[in-house]
Amino acid sequence: MSGAINDLCRRSPGLVGSAIVRKLQALGFTNLVLRGHAELDLTRQNDVESFFAVEKPQFVILAAAKVGGIHANNTYPADFIAVNLQIQTNVIDASYRFGVKKLLFLGSSCIYPKFAPQPIPESALLTGPLEPTNEWYAIAKIAGIKMCQAYRIQYNWDAISGMPTNLYGPHDNFHPENSHVLPALMRRFHEAKVKGAKEVVVWGSGSPLREFLHVDDLADGVVFLMENYSGLEHVNVGGKEVTIKELAELVKEVVGFEGELVWDSSKPDGTPRKLMDSSKLAGLGWTPKISLKDGLVDTYKWYLGNVKQ
Repeated sequence: MSGAINDLCRRSPGLVGSAIVRKLQALGFTNLVLRGHAELDLTRQNDVESFFAVEKPQFVILAAAKVGGIHANNTYPADFIAVNLQIQTNVIDASYRFGVKKLLFLGSSCIYPKFAPQPIPESALLTGPLEPTNEWYAIAKIAGIKMCQAYRIQYNWDAISGMPTNLYGPHDNFHPENSHVLPALMRRFHEAKVKGAKEVVVWGSGSPLREFLHVDDLADGVVFLMENYSGLEHVNVGGKEVTIKELAELVKEVVGFEGELVWDSSKPDGTPRKLMDSSKLAGLGWTPKISLKDGLVDTYKWYLGNVKQ
C-alpha cells in the first residue's frame, strides 16, 4: 500500500484514530492527511468536498463517528443517526468522486441482531431486530456498509468495511459514569487501590462471555485489510474471549489492587455471550497478536500518565 493515507478521524486523539496513525507512522508513512473537528466538520458536505478537492488523498480510512453509551443513545437518538449518516455519506461519496483508490469504513459489532447466533457470522446482518438501546447508531453503521457495497456494485469502486469487536487501549474513555466495562473496571480498581479500600463490588456473577480487542491490533488489522481484501461483504475483526470474572481478576492483578473482589449476584448479568465469528479474517491470514494481559498492562500505563485522578 503506497501513496497518501487519509485517516478521517478526530485529531483530538480518539481510541481508533490515534492507533491507526501510530501504526501507519511505525510502518514509515509520513504523508498522513489528518484533520481535527475544529479544522474539518465532516457533517458539512461543502467542507468535505473542498477538503478532498485540495488534498486529493489516495486511500481513506473512515474511523470518524459519533459514539456513546446507552444513556447517550437514548437521550440523543436524532444526533446518533443523523450525524453518523452525514459523516458517512459525505466522506464515502466524496472519496469516490475525487478519485480515492480505496476506502475502508469501520463499523461496530452492534450492527448485528440482538439475538444473533453465537459466534456471530457476517451473514447474520439484517436477520433480526437490533438491540433497542443502540439501534440509531447501528442503523447508521449498517447504512455505511450498504453504501460501500452499493458504490462497489454500481461503480466498481474498491470500498470495504470492517466490523471491530469491543475495543480497549490508550485513549479509551475512562469516564466514571459512561465508560465501557473494561476501562470502568480499571478505573474502579485503581481508585480502590489509591483509597486503600478493602473490596470492590462488581455487578452480576461474572459468568457472561465477552470479547476484547486491543486497539493496536485493530490498527494492524486495518492495514492488513487495506492491503489484502477487496470484497463486497464486510469483515468481522474479533479479539480474545473471556468471562467477565476472568477479565475483572486480570484487571485487578494488573492494577495491583490487593483487596477483595466481590460479585453482587443480585444484579443482572446481561447477555450470556457476545462473540463475533472472525474465521473469515483468519482465513485471509490475520489474527490478533496482543494478549489480554499485555494489552491491559499497556492500557494501565497510559491511564496512569493521562487520566486525571
